[in-house]
Amino acid sequence: MTTAAIDCDLHPHVPGVATLLPYMDEYWRHTLVERGIESLESASFPPNAPTTARADWRGPGGQPPSSVAQLQAQALDRWGAAAGILNPLFPAQLPVSRDMSAAMARAVNDWIRADWLDRDPRLRAAILLPNGVEEAVTEIERLAPDTRFVQGLVPCMGEIPLGRREWWPVHAALEKHGLALGIHAGSAWRHPPTSVGWPSWHVEEYTSNVYGFQASLASLVTEGALGRHPGLKVVLIESGVTWLPGFLWRLTKSWKGVRFEIPWVDRPPAEIVRDQVRLTIRPFDAPDDAGTIERLLDHLRSDEMLLWATDWPHAHFEGDAILPPGLPEGLLPKIMVENPRATYARLREGASA
Repeated sequence: MTTAAIDCDLHPHVPGVATLLPYMDEYWRHTLVERGIESLESASFPPNAPTTARADWRGPGGQPPSSVAQLQAQALDRWGAAAGILNPLFPAQLPVSRDMSAAMARAVNDWIRADWLDRDPRLRAAILLPNGVEEAVTEIERLAPDTRFVQGLVPCMGEIPLGRREWWPVHAALEKHGLALGIHAGSAWRHPPTSVGWPSWHVEEYTSNVYGFQASLASLVTEGALGRHPGLKVVLIESGVTWLPGFLWRLTKSWKGVRFEIPWVDRPPAEIVRDQVRLTIRPFDAPDDAGTIERLLDHLRSDEMLLWATDWPHAHFEGDAILPPGLPEGLLPKIMVENPRATYARLREGASA
């Protein structure tokens, strides 16, 4: 692989709420201890699920890796990445209390800065955003001066669709500071993750994330959020890839029939998405044969949309198979270097902490 490669999806595991207490003020430390809140697990990424962490990367007790040293040994040094983006999946959006959500997101972000970013200059990170819009903007403004933060991070299934005007101040703050909007698989569990109610099994919920991504993308386009903020890049993380061409065809076809309803969308949705939306390539949900992948890339009609990611420590490949088989060799510099740098303004020359 190229020595300038950028890993766009790495997941630092928060061992528990106790890890975050030093990064909270006295009120929240006291509140969480008194209420006995020792963990805040998400059904989206159960710690013991096989997909949550590769078996060879887990600790002696089966816990997911949770230190910079483990990340360096298992991913960064092993594959020689020039940079890596940390996307913390601690479910700070789960508390209904906006104040608690904001306190947890702030603590996670400060923990990331002190225990991860300060320990390896190759690392960059997402700003974990709380579930309140005002609080999310406040967190963006607080951390934006630290250029090691390169995007804001939200789950694909939150409280409301991400294009709704309530979210426009978040989009504006991200665009102003040259930050992308990272949308990761996962849920705030305000609504059933399927359109027909609550599923019984993790595999149902895990698979249903693709519909959350589709809904988020349709919202961002049809509400005019992307049109209002043409400088905003949106990164779909762990969404898969194969669903996008068919969805864009359907969205664009429907727009042609009812475009009078949303006159602010003044060009085909597929064009808007190709300009502003990017996808990480793990998990890569296509067959291994090169012919199928070639057709998929042709249907995307762009060589700028895919970003390399190992998705450490999630179990989406074995050994050192850091690239899905079948990708054209000539496309790899785009996916691993050029596209990440074009997507994340703060990864370009001149951006430093």
